Amino acid sequence: MIGLVLSALIWMGPLWMPEPAPASAPEAVGAEAEQLRTAKALFFDRRYAEARQAWNAVMARSSGLQASSAAYWVARCSDSLGQAERAFAEYGAFLERQPSEAALREEARTSRAALAARLVKQGHEEFRAPLRAALKDPSSTERYFAAVQLAMLGDCAGAVAPILHHVLASETDDELLQRARLGLLRCDPKGLAERPQAPRSPAPPRGDTRFLKLRIFGGEGGKLKISINTPVSMAEILFKALPDEVKTDLRHKGYDADNFWEQLNRMPRGQILEIQGEDGSRIQLWIE
Repeated sequence: MIGLVLSALIWMGPLWMPEPAPASAPEAVGAEAEQLRTAKALFFDRRYAEARQAWNAVMARSSGLQASSAAYWVARCSDSLGQAERAFAEYGAFLERQPSEAALREEARTSRAALAARLVKQGHEEFRAPLRAALKDPSSTERYFAAVQLAMLGDCAGAVAPILHHVLASETDDELLQRARLGLLRCDPKGLAERPQAPRSPAPPRGDTRFLKLRIFGGEGGKLKISINTPVSMAEILFKALPDEVKTDLRHKGYDADNFWEQLNRMPRGQILEIQGEDGSRIQLWIE
């Protein structure tokens, strides 16, 4: 079972892509599927330059949702290669496609803002404008992230401090609150001391702030081998995008892959799903 779950994770990687649409000939379908598998594998192996070429090839011969998703992974490859300006432009090109995948869209916006902040630190002032524009983004996640980035740059003009104060007054996520406090220490330390903090609540966080936690321990000594934390919104896409062959293997083992995510998502917060392997290794899954 451990090997089966690992094989599923390798298929998911940190990636999601829809399966190729049916083509006019079986050979074309097979070629597209192989091209997609190659692109995923190269990224998973951190061969980002080769992966970028592979994702570009997928994008060139695809359309619709698949081409849009490939555009995102082209940008991720450039980002992983440290090519900040190129990645910034490619994330922008992906967003111009008006992608329907909400999780990838939010990841692209956040990554683009982080790149803009990094480039401003390196002296590229032209990237400050898009970072400030994100302060008016309809998504609260993007507004909060941009405000924190600008505050850490020492740019506290306009809506930056009010947004960070709003975070402290209305949010409960510990990491977000800590970032907002750090930002206000740069912008408005006196106001930070005077403003009331958000009340602590036992209620679970909103769906877009919950995380799926995965820990894999080895059989010898039970040492931690793999640790993954991913937003629930992204994890749901990954689970539902499992290839048919992985779902078939899971069914042979007695698991319904189509309902597995729903069962995990209904678990009480903090409850751990543990899978024990015959070799003594084990997998733990839970949601926070």
